[in-house]
Amino acid sequence: MVGFPKMLFIFLLLICLGSHTESVASNHRYKKGDIVPFYASKVGPYFNPQEAYAYYDFPYCSPDTILEKKQTLGEMLDGDRLVSTPYQLEFLVDKDIRVICNKTLTKTDVSHFRSVIEKDYFIQLYYDDLPVWSFIGSVFATRDYTYERIKNKYFLFKHVHFDVAYNEDRVIMVNLTTDSLVDLTEDKEVVVDFKYSVKWLATGKSFDERMDIYIDYAFLHRTSLHRHSITYSSVTIFILIICFLTFYALVLHKDIFKNSHDVEEDQVADNEETGWKKIHGDVFRFPKHKSLLAAAFGSGTHLLLLIVSILVLGHMGYFQPYARGIFWNALVIAYVVTSVVSGYTSVSFYSQLEGTTWMKNLLLTGGLYIGPLFLAFGFLNTIAISNRATAAVPLEAIVILSLIWIFFASPLLLLGGFVGKNNTYNFRAPCRTSKCPREVPRLRWYRGLLPQMALAGILPFSVVYVQIYYIFATVWGHRVYTLYGILLVVFSLLLIITALVSVALTYFQLAAEDHQWWWRSFFCGGSTGLYIYGYCIYYYFWMSNMNGLLQTSFFFGYMACVSYGIFLVLGSVGFRASLLFVQYIYAAIKSD
Repeated sequence: MVGFPKMLFIFLLLICLGSHTESVASNHRYKKGDIVPFYASKVGPYFNPQEAYAYYDFPYCSPDTILEKKQTLGEMLDGDRLVSTPYQLEFLVDKDIRVICNKTLTKTDVSHFRSVIEKDYFIQLYYDDLPVWSFIGSVFATRDYTYERIKNKYFLFKHVHFDVAYNEDRVIMVNLTTDSLVDLTEDKEVVVDFKYSVKWLATGKSFDERMDIYIDYAFLHRTSLHRHSITYSSVTIFILIICFLTFYALVLHKDIFKNSHDVEEDQVADNEETGWKKIHGDVFRFPKHKSLLAAAFGSGTHLLLLIVSILVLGHMGYFQPYARGIFWNALVIAYVVTSVVSGYTSVSFYSQLEGTTWMKNLLLTGGLYIGPLFLAFGFLNTIAISNRATAAVPLEAIVILSLIWIFFASPLLLLGGFVGKNNTYNFRAPCRTSKCPREVPRLRWYRGLLPQMALAGILPFSVVYVQIYYIFATVWGHRVYTLYGILLVVFSLLLIITALVSVALTYFQLAAEDHQWWWRSFFCGGSTGLYIYGYCIYYYFWMSNMNGLLQTSFFFGYMACVSYGIFLVLGSVGFRASLLFVQYIYAAIKSD
């Protein structure tokens, strides 16, 4: 059964790489005079990326027939709504100033433009799949000497100029500049002659390198800072490992050695009456709500494999900057294919805990993460629809996702559960469980669940602190993240530190003669997810300029789902590490 998930993972890579190869190998070759695809995507405020609107919600010039580009599922999830524009940028054809149309802006249009100019609205366009941006207008502050005050004047850009670089028969780069301002300060009708011009320039840069400019522009490409982050994380892990080895040599190994060899009867009695050895008859007593624990363990393992799959694909160069929809397509495929792991892990572990209603456990596993995510999506999508934002997922995409879940994800989840049920084995408890549970002694406040969770999340969060900032600047801003290899290393270090911290806290809990470690290890391992959500609050109010109901609800709503997913992932890692540790130390002593 070990090879089955690997086969699925290889199948996922083949699907994604095949799609990527097809995308890269597409034509993108033109002859002089050929029409190069030019689309408008969306318009929105610079600091609120999710608050974007359709291009023709604004009174711009439009062609006689507005054509909508057929989109993939990933493009629809990404909020792209590509429509044709009146700009005609034929290949290798220079153009002096051309008037697109003369547009009469009503007082309402002027007021609308003035409002969005003040909020730094920008336009996103795509020329031959290359992204192009432009602000709608500009605000100038002038001094009114009559009333001794500062007065803002609002100007609309009516002329755009395109500098297009080419190499032989391919477009390499597009740069857009604006000029010719129209004063919209007063509430009155204004006639605007929208214009454009085009200049073609030869370049020696190859087609394969045309996305490098977007990578070089991104401040995220400062690898020195990321290397410092990895160095700090590695040093932290090294110190933890040294501490663990020292503790094992001085304390734990000594206890195990005494109890794994024949000693005098009075010495054995003394050893059995102290610390973690005293609770050997209760430490493997199955926890309460074991079906929920198994479901959380299965869902966390599923999401762990999903994250690793995405990071590996990113490191292989699959996610090119501004390649529309590729990330979301890969995410959906990876989630569906790895669903089998969720069902197998949950049902297999649940059966080991002597669970009988495995179908109920499987349903709980399937809905443990998707359920809250679906509720959040429904609420946030309703807000987006009410605001007529492009972030609203269209009905077509919802239907496609539903069909994928019904006909692909659910059967794979059921398949994994069925295999897990029929290939399970008895729980390997090295100690016999006593019939009567031992009472847990009263412990000091700092040994409680919440203080332990607060302590457990500090070190793992410090490992990913730097990377989280850059990820936020990418997801909730306009930056580009391309350092997937570094992110994969940092994520691996995060898993290692989470496992080490969870094992340490589990030992201290057992040493205090508290045998209820099952759920505690899961919560302590997943506590980093709570720290990440706390960082979300800090980032929103002190490090970003986001505002408004739509952006705020999207940020906190979807980040709650992400933090919850990280909680499940790291909780499953902490629980698995603690389980292996507990089985090891109790198998090494003579307890019966």
